[in-house]
Amino acid sequence: MLMPPFELHHPTTVAEAVELAASLMEQNEAFDWVAGGTDVLPNYKWRINPKPHVISLAGIEEAHHLSASEIGCMVPLSSLTAANGVHPLLVEAAAKIASSLIRKSATVGGNLCLDTRCFWYNQSEDWRRSIDWCHKADCGTGADCRVIPNQNTLCVATYQGDLAPNFMVLDASVVLIGPEGQRTLPLSEFYELDGMKKNVLQPGEFLLKVELPSDAKKRRGCYQKLRVRESWDFPEAGIAASWLPGDATTLKVASTALESIPRLHDEQVEVHLAEGELDPVGLAVLVQKSVKPVNNTALPPRYRRSMVKTLTKRALRGILD
Repeated sequence: MLMPPFELHHPTTVAEAVELAASLMEQNEAFDWVAGGTDVLPNYKWRINPKPHVISLAGIEEAHHLSASEIGCMVPLSSLTAANGVHPLLVEAAAKIASSLIRKSATVGGNLCLDTRCFWYNQSEDWRRSIDWCHKADCGTGADCRVIPNQNTLCVATYQGDLAPNFMVLDASVVLIGPEGQRTLPLSEFYELDGMKKNVLQPGEFLLKVELPSDAKKRRGCYQKLRVRESWDFPEAGIAASWLPGDATTLKVASTALESIPRLHDEQVEVHLAEGELDPVGLAVLVQKSVKPVNNTALPPRYRRSMVKTLTKRALRGILD
């Protein structure tokens, strides 16, 4: 399919990128940020909310920084390796994303800011027009949600990124920067429970880098992923777990591809540990009960939810063995 026309901008510093974003906003010109482009550009080809301007982050040196404690938004997934000092959990998760070819282009920032996905949204413009529009891409028609009929106030498109839950269980934070300045917040607070809004990025802001705390390297982690094929596919469900070995109070569990956001399950962990010692089966049941997948991905929600218990048990046993 042909790419719709847009103007591509190439800032070389953070300050230049922010200034450019502010200038476009003053002119009421819509724009997208692009890192590797493996999510944004295919969506543009399908005419899924293309913008007249696209700002590339590829020329910003700081965005390429990679160390054990900081990972820039432009770092390709193929660079998340043990040889580069990356945490083993992130190495494991990155290796399960798409194909080796895509991982050379796809980036950390792009995966964390991945657009939510839905049967009714991720289709060609002609297909969407033929069945009327959906709430997320209504083209100004005010169309209802196709997954939950007769409402157009909440989009339930599913977040299907792999890296987010793994960063979350390592207590990662993200650095956001835009015309209003720079701010840092826990990754667990970055996402917003709405398939359209997706995250807390303000107009003109972009995710510059991810920061890991000093004790992250001591954590042992495991990531379990359900997908249709063993390569290429987005997760249909994913569970990440990590802890400081021997200390159950440090246990963290997070999920992805089950709702409009990836999220930590601190409440379920706290309730379970309050009842006694860590039991993978018992905690897996609590995590399973807390998720509510909907029917908008390749596998039916009932099966995805049933597999949460299995994935959680495997992830917990992976860090306990």
